[in-house]
Amino acid sequence: MDSFYHAIQTICVYAIPLIFAITLHESAHGWAAGRLGDPTATMLGRVTINPIPHIDPIGTIAVPGALLLMSALTGGAVFPQSA
Repeated sequence: MDSFYHAIQTICVYAIPLIFAITLHESAHGWAAGRLGDPTATMLGRVTINPIPHIDPIGTIAVPGALLLMSALTGGAVFPQSA
């Protein structure tokens, strides 16, 4: 049970600030592009600190999920130890 609480604490300490930082970073890209004359990010609703509009189904969910699944199935890169 201790490891469960440790995992929750690790997610809170690392993942939440990371998601906020990435969202703020991408929002700043959209804001800067709008200031330079490209209204695409504003038209798509991506100039916001809400992380939901920044989620791309392929790049944010499918590719990381597939990589996680493949690494779990293969066990990662395992090499024999040399003597």
